[in-house]
Amino acid sequence: MSAIVCSHVDKAYGATAVIRDLNLSIEEHEFVVFLGPSGCGKSTLLRLLAGLEDITGGEVSIGGKVVNDLEPGDRGIAMVFQNYALYPHMTIFDNIAFGLRRQKVPAAEIVKRVEAVSRTLGLDPYLGRKPAELSGGQQQRVAIARAMIKTPKVFLFDEPLSNLDAKLRVHMRIEIKELHQRLKTTTIYVTHDQIEAMTMADKIVVMRDGRIEQVGAPLELFDRPANLFVAGFIGSPAMNLLKGVVRKGDKPVVDISGTAFPLAPGSTARDGQNVVYGVRPEHLEIHPDGVAARISVVEPTGSETLVFVRFGESEMVALFRERHDFKPGDTLHLRPRLDQLHLFDAETGNRL
Repeated sequence: MSAIVCSHVDKAYGATAVIRDLNLSIEEHEFVVFLGPSGCGKSTLLRLLAGLEDITGGEVSIGGKVVNDLEPGDRGIAMVFQNYALYPHMTIFDNIAFGLRRQKVPAAEIVKRVEAVSRTLGLDPYLGRKPAELSGGQQQRVAIARAMIKTPKVFLFDEPLSNLDAKLRVHMRIEIKELHQRLKTTTIYVTHDQIEAMTMADKIVVMRDGRIEQVGAPLELFDRPANLFVAGFIGSPAMNLLKGVVRKGDKPVVDISGTAFPLAPGSTARDGQNVVYGVRPEHLEIHPDGVAARISVVEPTGSETLVFVRFGESEMVALFRERHDFKPGDTLHLRPRLDQLHLFDAETGNRL
Protein backbone atom coordinates (compact mmCIF):
# COMPACT_ATOMS: atom_id res chain seq x y z
CA MET A 1 0.00 0.00 0.00
CA SER A 2 1.25 3.51 -0.82
CA ALA A 3 1.91 5.65 2.24
CA ILE A 4 0.72 8.77 0.44
CA VAL A 5 -1.37 9.20 -2.72
CA CYS A 6 -2.21 12.52 -4.40
CA SER A 7 -5.03 12.23 -6.95
CA HIS A 8 -5.69 15.19 -9.29
CA VAL A 9 -4.67 17.67 -6.59
CA ASP A 10 -5.18 21.36 -7.32
CA LYS A 11 -4.33 24.41 -5.23
CA ALA A 12 -5.24 27.96 -6.19
CA TYR A 13 -5.18 31.30 -4.44
CA GLY A 14 -8.05 33.12 -6.10
CA ALA A 15 -7.37 33.03 -9.84
CA THR A 16 -3.73 32.02 -9.36
CA ALA A 17 -3.14 28.27 -9.75
CA VAL A 18 -0.16 27.02 -7.74
CA ILE A 19 -0.63 23.23 -8.01
CA ARG A 20 -2.21 21.84 -11.18
CA ASP A 21 -3.82 18.38 -11.51
CA LEU A 22 -1.00 16.70 -9.60
CA ASN A 23 -0.87 12.90 -9.31
CA LEU A 24 1.75 11.17 -7.17
CA SER A 25 2.22 7.95 -5.18
CA ILE A 26 4.78 7.61 -2.39
CA GLU A 27 5.48 4.15 -0.99
CA GLU A 28 5.94 3.29 2.66
CA HIS A 29 9.48 3.76 3.99
CA GLU A 30 10.61 5.82 0.97
CA PHE A 31 12.76 8.95 1.25
CA VAL A 32 11.26 11.23 -1.39
CA VAL A 33 12.60 14.66 -2.32
CA PHE A 34 10.49 17.40 -3.91
CA LEU A 35 12.99 19.32 -6.05
CA GLY A 36 12.60 22.45 -8.10
CA PRO A 37 13.31 26.19 -8.33
CA SER A 38 11.72 28.78 -6.05
CA GLY A 39 8.03 29.21 -6.83
CA CYS A 40 7.56 25.76 -8.40
CA GLY A 41 5.01 24.68 -5.75
CA LYS A 42 7.08 22.15 -3.79
CA SER A 43 6.62 23.77 -0.36
CA THR A 44 2.93 24.39 -1.09
CA LEU A 45 2.50 20.70 -1.89
CA LEU A 46 4.20 19.79 1.38
CA ARG A 47 1.86 22.08 3.31
CA LEU A 48 -1.14 20.50 1.56
CA LEU A 49 0.02 17.07 2.73
CA ALA A 50 0.52 18.43 6.26
CA GLY A 51 -2.93 20.02 6.36
CA LEU A 52 -1.55 23.53 6.78
CA GLU A 53 -3.24 24.55 3.52
CA ASP A 54 -6.66 23.57 2.18
CA ILE A 55 -6.83 21.64 -1.09
CA THR A 56 -8.76 23.39 -3.87
CA GLY A 57 -9.48 20.17 -5.74
CA GLY A 58 -8.59 16.48 -5.79
CA GLU A 59 -7.80 14.09 -2.97
CA VAL A 60 -4.90 13.24 -0.63
CA SER A 61 -4.73 9.95 1.27
CA ILE A 62 -2.22 8.84 3.91
CA GLY A 63 -2.00 5.16 4.80
CA GLY A 64 -5.10 4.44 2.72
CA LYS A 65 -7.22 7.08 4.47
CA VAL A 66 -8.44 10.26 2.76
CA VAL A 67 -7.20 13.22 4.84
CA ASN A 68 -8.61 16.22 2.96
CA ASP A 69 -10.75 17.28 5.93
CA LEU A 70 -8.46 16.09 8.75
CA GLU A 71 -6.66 18.56 11.01
CA PRO A 72 -2.83 18.47 10.87
CA GLY A 73 -2.62 16.82 14.30
CA ASP A 74 -4.84 13.94 13.13
CA ARG A 75 -2.85 13.02 10.01
CA GLY A 76 0.00 11.11 11.67
CA ILE A 77 2.65 13.45 10.29
CA ALA A 78 5.46 15.49 11.86
CA MET A 79 7.02 18.50 10.16
CA VAL A 80 10.46 20.10 10.45
CA PHE A 81 10.58 23.66 9.15
CA GLN A 82 13.33 25.82 7.66
CA ASN A 83 12.91 27.98 10.75
CA TYR A 84 13.52 25.66 13.71
CA ALA A 85 10.63 27.31 15.64
CA LEU A 86 12.07 26.44 19.06
CA TYR A 87 10.73 28.13 22.19
CA PRO A 88 13.64 30.35 23.33
CA HIS A 89 12.55 30.46 27.01
CA MET A 90 12.32 26.66 27.33
CA THR A 91 15.10 24.14 27.88
CA ILE A 92 15.89 21.63 25.16
CA PHE A 93 14.15 18.94 27.21
CA ASP A 94 10.99 21.05 27.43
CA ASN A 95 11.09 21.90 23.73
CA ILE A 96 11.24 18.22 22.81
CA ALA A 97 8.59 17.26 25.38
CA PHE A 98 6.18 20.09 24.54
CA GLY A 99 3.92 18.11 22.20
CA LEU A 100 3.68 15.15 24.57
CA ARG A 101 2.68 17.41 27.46
CA ARG A 102 -0.10 18.91 25.36
CA GLN A 103 -1.32 15.36 24.72
CA LYS A 104 -1.39 14.73 28.51
CA VAL A 105 1.19 11.93 28.27
CA PRO A 106 2.26 10.80 31.80
CA ALA A 107 5.43 12.50 33.09
CA ALA A 108 7.40 9.25 33.46
CA GLU A 109 6.62 8.27 29.85
CA ILE A 110 7.68 11.74 28.67
CA VAL A 111 11.05 11.42 30.41
CA LYS A 112 11.57 7.96 28.92
CA ARG A 113 10.76 9.07 25.38
CA VAL A 114 12.76 12.31 25.53
CA GLU A 115 15.81 10.44 26.78
CA ALA A 116 15.45 7.83 24.04
CA VAL A 117 15.16 10.34 21.20
CA SER A 118 17.94 12.55 22.62
CA ARG A 119 20.28 9.55 22.69
CA THR A 120 19.47 8.80 19.06
CA LEU A 121 20.34 12.35 18.00
CA GLY A 122 23.23 12.97 20.41
CA LEU A 123 21.41 15.63 22.42
CA ASP A 124 21.93 14.17 25.92
CA PRO A 125 24.48 16.81 26.99
CA TYR A 126 22.22 19.69 25.98
CA LEU A 127 18.84 18.85 27.52
CA GLY A 128 19.24 21.48 30.27
CA ARG A 129 20.31 24.27 27.92
CA LYS A 130 18.27 26.92 26.08
CA PRO A 131 18.18 27.08 22.26
CA ALA A 132 20.39 30.19 22.15
CA GLU A 133 23.19 28.17 23.75
CA LEU A 134 23.24 25.67 20.84
CA SER A 135 24.76 25.84 17.36
CA GLY A 136 22.59 25.88 14.24
CA GLY A 137 23.15 22.17 13.65
CA GLN A 138 22.29 21.32 17.25
CA GLN A 139 19.11 23.40 17.05
CA GLN A 140 18.17 21.54 13.87
CA ARG A 141 18.60 18.24 15.69
CA VAL A 142 16.29 19.51 18.45
CA ALA A 143 13.65 20.33 15.82
CA ILE A 144 14.03 16.81 14.40
CA ALA A 145 13.82 15.29 17.90
CA ARG A 146 10.58 17.18 18.55
CA ALA A 147 9.17 15.66 15.36
CA MET A 148 10.53 12.16 16.07
CA ILE A 149 9.06 11.93 19.55
CA LYS A 150 5.56 11.86 18.08
CA THR A 151 6.43 8.57 16.30
CA PRO A 152 4.71 9.80 13.11
CA LYS A 153 3.75 7.81 10.02
CA VAL A 154 5.40 10.44 7.83
CA PHE A 155 8.21 12.99 8.31
CA LEU A 156 7.96 16.24 6.34
CA PHE A 157 11.09 18.41 5.97
CA ASP A 158 10.75 21.89 4.45
CA GLU A 159 14.25 23.04 3.36
CA PRO A 160 15.62 22.29 6.85
CA LEU A 161 19.30 22.91 6.03
CA SER A 162 19.13 26.20 4.14
CA ASN A 163 20.11 28.28 7.21
CA LEU A 164 23.30 26.28 7.83
CA ASP A 165 26.77 26.83 6.41
CA ALA A 166 28.05 24.53 3.64
CA LYS A 167 30.11 22.21 5.86
CA LEU A 168 27.31 21.78 8.39
CA ARG A 169 24.77 21.13 5.61
CA VAL A 170 26.87 18.17 4.44
CA HIS A 171 27.09 16.83 8.00
CA MET A 172 23.35 17.24 8.66
CA ARG A 173 22.23 15.62 5.42
CA ILE A 174 24.29 12.55 6.36
CA GLU A 175 22.66 12.54 9.81
CA ILE A 176 19.15 12.81 8.34
CA LYS A 177 19.84 10.02 5.84
CA GLU A 178 21.26 7.75 8.55
CA LEU A 179 18.24 8.52 10.74
CA HIS A 180 15.90 7.45 7.94
CA GLN A 181 17.86 4.24 7.41
CA ARG A 182 17.39 3.39 11.10
CA LEU A 183 13.76 4.44 11.56
CA LYS A 184 12.40 3.57 8.06
CA THR A 185 9.76 6.28 8.48
CA THR A 186 8.30 7.54 5.19
CA THR A 187 10.03 10.89 4.60
CA ILE A 188 9.32 13.79 2.25
CA TYR A 189 12.02 16.42 1.95
CA VAL A 190 11.72 19.73 0.08
CA THR A 191 14.78 21.44 -1.39
CA HIS A 192 15.95 23.53 -4.33
CA ASP A 193 19.45 22.07 -3.94
CA GLN A 194 19.90 19.24 -6.46
CA ILE A 195 23.01 17.96 -4.66
CA GLU A 196 20.90 17.40 -1.52
CA ALA A 197 18.29 15.67 -3.65
CA MET A 198 20.76 13.41 -5.45
CA THR A 199 22.61 12.34 -2.29
CA MET A 200 19.61 11.81 0.00
CA ALA A 201 16.64 10.60 -2.03
CA ASP A 202 15.33 7.16 -2.89
CA LYS A 203 13.05 8.98 -5.34
CA ILE A 204 13.08 12.56 -6.66
CA VAL A 205 9.99 14.47 -7.78
CA VAL A 206 11.10 17.31 -10.08
CA MET A 207 8.56 20.16 -10.15
CA ARG A 208 8.03 23.28 -12.23
CA ASP A 209 5.13 25.73 -12.23
CA GLY A 210 2.97 23.51 -10.02
CA ARG A 211 3.40 20.41 -12.16
CA ILE A 212 5.55 17.31 -11.95
CA GLU A 213 8.15 17.16 -14.72
CA GLN A 214 9.62 13.73 -13.86
CA VAL A 215 9.68 11.20 -11.02
CA GLY A 216 12.45 8.67 -10.57
CA ALA A 217 15.53 7.47 -8.73
CA PRO A 218 18.40 10.01 -8.67
CA LEU A 219 20.57 8.21 -11.22
CA GLU A 220 17.56 7.53 -13.45
CA LEU A 221 16.91 11.28 -13.69
CA PHE A 222 20.60 11.96 -14.21
CA ASP A 223 21.04 9.33 -16.94
CA ARG A 224 17.71 9.76 -18.76
CA PRO A 225 16.13 13.18 -18.15
CA ALA A 226 12.67 13.28 -19.70
CA ASN A 227 12.94 16.84 -20.99
CA LEU A 228 15.13 19.92 -21.23
CA PHE A 229 14.07 21.29 -17.85
CA VAL A 230 15.12 18.17 -15.97
CA ALA A 231 18.30 17.86 -18.05
CA GLY A 232 19.34 21.39 -17.13
CA PHE A 233 18.30 21.16 -13.48
CA ILE A 234 19.89 17.82 -12.55
CA GLY A 235 23.67 17.67 -12.53
CA SER A 236 26.48 19.92 -11.31
CA PRO A 237 28.02 21.38 -13.39
CA ALA A 238 24.96 21.51 -15.59
CA MET A 239 24.58 19.58 -18.83
CA ASN A 240 25.75 21.35 -21.99
CA LEU A 241 22.61 22.06 -24.03
CA LEU A 242 23.43 23.14 -27.59
CA LYS A 243 20.91 24.11 -30.27
CA GLY A 244 21.43 22.44 -33.64
CA VAL A 245 19.93 20.83 -36.73
CA VAL A 246 20.04 17.13 -37.62
CA ARG A 247 21.84 16.32 -40.86
CA LYS A 248 21.38 12.70 -41.88
CA GLY A 249 23.60 11.22 -44.53
CA ASP A 250 26.29 8.59 -44.68
CA LYS A 251 27.36 9.80 -41.23
CA PRO A 252 24.49 11.39 -39.26
CA VAL A 253 25.48 14.54 -37.36
CA VAL A 254 23.99 17.54 -35.59
CA ASP A 255 25.07 20.88 -37.04
CA ILE A 256 25.80 23.27 -34.15
CA SER A 257 27.08 26.73 -35.12
CA GLY A 258 28.50 25.26 -38.32
CA THR A 259 30.28 22.47 -36.46
CA ALA A 260 29.33 18.82 -36.93
CA PHE A 261 28.71 16.84 -33.74
CA PRO A 262 28.26 13.05 -33.97
CA LEU A 263 24.80 11.56 -33.60
CA ALA A 264 24.29 8.28 -31.75
CA PRO A 265 23.57 5.30 -34.06
CA GLY A 266 19.87 4.48 -34.33
CA SER A 267 18.69 7.97 -33.39
CA THR A 268 15.03 8.59 -34.28
CA ALA A 269 15.63 12.29 -35.04
CA ARG A 270 14.49 13.38 -38.52
CA ASP A 271 16.72 14.97 -41.12
CA GLY A 272 16.43 18.75 -40.78
CA GLN A 273 14.84 18.54 -37.32
CA ASN A 274 15.69 21.33 -34.88
CA VAL A 275 17.08 19.72 -31.74
CA VAL A 276 18.93 20.46 -28.54
CA TYR A 277 22.08 18.37 -28.21
CA GLY A 278 22.88 17.46 -24.61
CA VAL A 279 26.19 16.23 -23.25
CA ARG A 280 27.36 16.37 -19.65
CA PRO A 281 30.75 18.02 -19.00
CA GLU A 282 32.23 14.76 -17.66
CA HIS A 283 31.24 12.95 -20.89
CA LEU A 284 33.46 15.07 -23.12
CA GLU A 285 36.88 13.56 -23.87
CA ILE A 286 40.01 14.75 -25.63
CA HIS A 287 40.33 13.07 -29.03
CA PRO A 288 42.17 14.05 -32.26
CA ASP A 289 38.93 13.62 -34.25
CA GLY A 290 36.97 15.81 -31.83
CA VAL A 291 35.55 19.31 -32.31
CA ALA A 292 38.19 22.06 -32.21
CA ALA A 293 37.34 24.43 -29.37
CA ARG A 294 39.26 27.35 -27.87
CA ILE A 295 39.72 27.47 -24.08
CA SER A 296 38.34 30.65 -22.49
CA VAL A 297 38.49 29.87 -18.75
CA VAL A 298 40.10 27.12 -16.64
CA GLU A 299 38.76 26.42 -13.13
CA PRO A 300 40.85 23.92 -11.12
CA THR A 301 39.17 22.69 -7.92
CA GLY A 302 41.77 20.14 -6.84
CA SER A 303 39.87 16.92 -7.43
CA GLU A 304 38.74 18.04 -10.90
CA THR A 305 39.18 20.78 -13.48
CA LEU A 306 36.43 22.63 -15.33
CA VAL A 307 37.37 23.93 -18.77
CA PHE A 308 35.11 26.44 -20.53
CA VAL A 309 35.53 26.43 -24.31
CA ARG A 310 34.10 28.26 -27.32
CA PHE A 311 33.54 27.09 -30.90
CA GLY A 312 31.75 29.19 -33.49
CA GLU A 313 29.03 31.13 -31.65
CA SER A 314 28.54 28.43 -29.01
CA GLU A 315 30.24 27.53 -25.76
CA MET A 316 30.35 24.52 -23.45
CA VAL A 317 32.17 23.21 -20.40
CA ALA A 318 34.21 20.03 -20.03
CA LEU A 319 35.17 18.33 -16.76
CA PHE A 320 38.39 16.38 -16.25
CA ARG A 321 39.35 14.44 -13.13
CA GLU A 322 42.90 13.83 -14.31
CA ARG A 323 45.43 16.71 -14.24
CA HIS A 324 46.17 18.70 -17.41
CA ASP A 325 48.20 21.84 -18.05
CA PHE A 326 45.34 23.78 -19.68
CA LYS A 327 45.73 27.48 -20.48
CA PRO A 328 43.26 30.06 -21.83
CA GLY A 329 43.73 30.44 -25.57
CA ASP A 330 44.75 26.81 -26.11
CA THR A 331 42.76 24.68 -28.54
CA LEU A 332 41.22 21.41 -27.39
CA HIS A 333 39.73 18.73 -29.61
CA LEU A 334 36.70 17.40 -27.70
CA ARG A 335 34.50 14.47 -28.58
CA PRO A 336 31.32 13.47 -26.71
CA ARG A 337 30.87 9.86 -25.67
CA LEU A 338 28.20 8.49 -28.03
CA ASP A 339 26.72 6.23 -25.34
CA GLN A 340 26.12 9.26 -23.10
CA LEU A 341 24.43 11.65 -25.54
CA HIS A 342 21.03 13.26 -24.91
CA LEU A 343 18.86 14.62 -27.70
CA PHE A 344 15.73 16.75 -27.22
CA ASP A 345 13.14 18.17 -29.59
CA ALA A 346 13.77 21.92 -29.77
CA GLU A 347 10.06 22.72 -30.04
CA THR A 348 8.57 20.53 -27.29
CA GLY A 349 11.66 20.11 -25.11
CA ASN A 350 10.93 16.39 -24.80
CA ARG A 351 13.58 13.70 -25.02
CA LEU A 352 13.95 12.02 -28.41
